[in-house]
Order: sequence, then structure tokens, then C-alpha cells
Amino acid sequence: MSEILRADLQAIANLVQPGASLLDVGCGDGDLISWLQNNKQVKGRGIELGQSGVNRSISRGLSVIQGDADTDLQYYPDQAYDFAVLSQTLQTLRAPKDVLEQLVRIARHAIVSVPNFAHWKNRVYLALNGRMPVTKTLSYQWYDTPNIHFCTITDFVNLCDALNLTIEKRLYVTNQGVPTYFNNKGPFANIFGEQGIFMIRR
Repeated sequence: MSEILRADLQAIANLVQPGASLLDVGCGDGDLISWLQNNKQVKGRGIELGQSGVNRSISRGLSVIQGDADTDLQYYPDQAYDFAVLSQTLQTLRAPKDVLEQLVRIARHAIVSVPNFAHWKNRVYLALNGRMPVTKTLSYQWYDTPNIHFCTITDFVNLCDALNLTIEKRLYVTNQGVPTYFNNKGPFANIFGEQGIFMIRR
């Protein structure tokens, strides 16, 4: 029986070609790798900072090692994979710009998803309460959050432009889990997307 992925992971899985090689950076329990192996015969590997996630992934028969995206991606060779995935992790890294450049170095395509701090619910929450939003996507208090680099969908597009990266596909996921493609900097996506998902390349 096929596993059910959360909405952003399913949108990412839909972008990956069958039979491709893939590195999932910050793979957690390995849900995406497992689904892709079972449903698209993808040759997947993972790197995860938390030992508990590594242990659970290995117990599922997945090829996952413990590692830090901020420091360990430099050891991977150029163009070693068809796809490199970074899902809901970029905002937790010390050097997100550097990690992004590593992703497009080690893979022909990088797929990155980010929580969108400019989502309308966050704007309303901040305006009405005067406090940092706590939502399903941004579920931590400001003082204990692992998220250290909040960004918006438009911010991410601007970063790709600054790094001269090509955005091959761009979509946002609503709070109902519906993925929608958009163009350019996506002012509509920046308001209504809870998460942005981008496929990029050098």
C-alpha cells in the first residue's frame, strides 16, 4: 500500500522523474525517499542532522547518513545526482545561500520548499496580535524555533535571481494542500501560499 505524503512532499515527488537518482537533504524519517523508491523506482539517499531521524530511516531500509547540510555538502562531487531535495529546511540553516549553491552543484536539478512568512494568515496574526505568528506551518514560539532565516516566496525568487539560478518550475501550496503553479515573483502566491516549492538549476 502506498504511503500518504504531506502536501508539500507530494508536490515535490510529482516533480521527480521515475528512475532518477536523488539526495534528500534534511530527510527526517525518510518519508519522501521511501515513497519515491516504492512509486517511481528512484535511487534515493538521504542526509539528516537528527540521529532519531537517521535511525528511523535506516529501520525502514533506507540509505540515510547523519550529516549537517551547512558543512557536509561540500564533500559531495559535482553533478552526482539528478535531483537534490531540501524540504522545509532552508530557513533552519546558518548559511542558506551557500547551501543553495551546493545543491545546484551536486545535482542537475534542486527542489527546495520554504515556508512563506508572507502568507496572509501570518500578516493578519502579526497585525492583530503584535506577536510573531504561530501556525501549523510555523508551529514554534519565537524563542524556541529552529527557524533562523524567515523568508517569503518573493524573497526566495529574489535570491535565485541574485545567484543567477534558473527557476525551472515554481509553485505554492495553500493551507488546503492544493499546489498551484505561478510565474515571475508571484505576488498572488506570496499572499496565498503557505509554502513555496521551486525546482532550480545552475
